[in-house]
Formats: sequence, C-alpha cells, structure tokens
Amino acid sequence: SPPKSRRRATLAARKTKGGALIGFHARGSDTIIPIPNCQLLHPDLLATLPALEAITRLGGSRTTELSLTVTRSLAGADVSVTGGKTLDAALRMDLARIAESHGLARLTWDGETTALRTAPMQRFGRALVAPPPGAFLQATAEGEAALLAAVTDAIGDAKRIVDLFAGCGTFALPLSERAEVLAVEAESAMTAALEKGWRATPGLKRTTVETRDLFRRPLEPDEFKGIDAVVIDPPRAGAEAQVTTLSRTRVPVIAAVSCNPATFARDARILVNAGWALDWVQVVDQFRWSAHVELVARFSR
Repeated sequence: SPPKSRRRATLAARKTKGGALIGFHARGSDTIIPIPNCQLLHPDLLATLPALEAITRLGGSRTTELSLTVTRSLAGADVSVTGGKTLDAALRMDLARIAESHGLARLTWDGETTALRTAPMQRFGRALVAPPPGAFLQATAEGEAALLAAVTDAIGDAKRIVDLFAGCGTFALPLSERAEVLAVEAESAMTAALEKGWRATPGLKRTTVETRDLFRRPLEPDEFKGIDAVVIDPPRAGAEAQVTTLSRTRVPVIAAVSCNPATFARDARILVNAGWALDWVQVVDQFRWSAHVELVARFSR
C-alpha cells in the first residue's frame, strides 16, 4: 500500500477547554496525539478533521473519550461515533447540520443514523454496496485488490463457491461475476448489505447469503457437497472450528485469507494433517510501516 492510502481509521477524540483534541493514542497510553499531516491516512480522511472537531465540541466531554470511525466512500466520508452524549432532539438536529455543512455522506451516533446525505457506497467488482456503520473494510484499495487477485488465482475456474466470513461482499460479489456463491457472515446488517448490492447489479450469477455465527455453528461437511472452492477470511482469531469441519470435506480447493500468520499457521496445520496440500502463500503488505501483514494461501485436496 502506498503512503496516504488508508481509507478507514478509528480516531480518539476529547473535548478540551479551547476546542477539541483528535488523533491516535500514543503506544500503550491513553494520551491522544494529533495527526494533522498523517502519512498513512488518505487525504479525504484528513479533510474530515474540521467536521470531527465540530462533532467533538458538540457531543463530547472533557471527562470521557469519543471514538470516531471514519471511512472513505464513493460519496464522501462515513463517520460513526461512539462514547458521546446521550442523543436527544437538539443534538440530533445539530449533528445533522454538521454533516450537511461538511459534506459527510453519513453520520451515525452510537449506532443510530443521525444524518444520511447520500448512501456511503463501496465498490466490490461491479457491485455497489452501502455497508452498515463501522463495518469491516480492507484498509486500502490496493491491499484489497491484491487479496482479490490472489484469491481469484487460487480458486481458478470454480463454478460453485462458498465464501466464509464474507462481510459485505469483498470477495463474494466480484466472484459472483463468474460463479455461483454462497456467502456466510455472522452480522445480519452485513449480509443484508451484500444481498442488496447483488440484487441491484445486473449480470451477476446467483448469490445466496446466510447469516450464521461460524465460531459457534460452523458449516458441516455435508453442506459443502457439490462445491468447487471455498474462500475463508476469518478475523484475527482464525477459524479453528470451521477449518476443522472443512478439513473433512472433499472440496478441491480452499483460498484462505488471513491477517494473522500465527492463527493461520494453526489452522493450516489442521488442513495439512487431514491430507491437504499447502500449494503456495502470497504475503500482502497492506499495512505500510507496520509489522502486520495479510496473506492468501491455496490449499488443494
């Protein structure tokens, strides 16, 4: 990922006597460090700082800290705030004015949308999706493109695909341009956004969504019958339970995406011990100036 390309960040904010303090926490500290010339964030995110300052002065306090999740969308900044004052009619009106005057696409306060100037769309392949407030999104467009390219290479010409931990459709929707997809995700708001994006995009192959907690209720081996490839992109904790059931299937190919090499190695061992071959691993250096990496791996039966 090049400098100034991160399209999503969670900033800390506190109201001060003279205005507002906004930035990132110092390492291992509650101290907030301003980032007026951050070399990681996309310029569109830095451009929201005046709006974030106005929001903090209005809805923050000097004793508690706000959390501001800011996401770059095709229609402008999507801002989700937690930890602020209790929302009342006056605060709701004032927040809507800030969103309008600063051109925010959407402003959400503790899960409630207080302003929606225009839908904060993201593009996944040909599809346009409006993710729920604060939803997961790959950190940079360049990182997402590299991950998608590796996943596409891994699954080859598969015609029926299961996408596990599908989110809002990062992989499922581009892959549905060429294959039928079952997309499984625990958050109902995300599966709803994915399905809406699919329905609004002509020419995509059949995509089915299922809301399901894959940690508590992983897909069982018989649910993979007739499937040509599986894409799995779990959170940092990995997917030990799902990989265990997956290891007992006859699916020809698995494209495994991970943001944590340690839990990936644990889960990969389950597959290898069950007779799978680890064909290759592609490291994706999405988090510039950081030790964190993403990776995509191809397993074959």
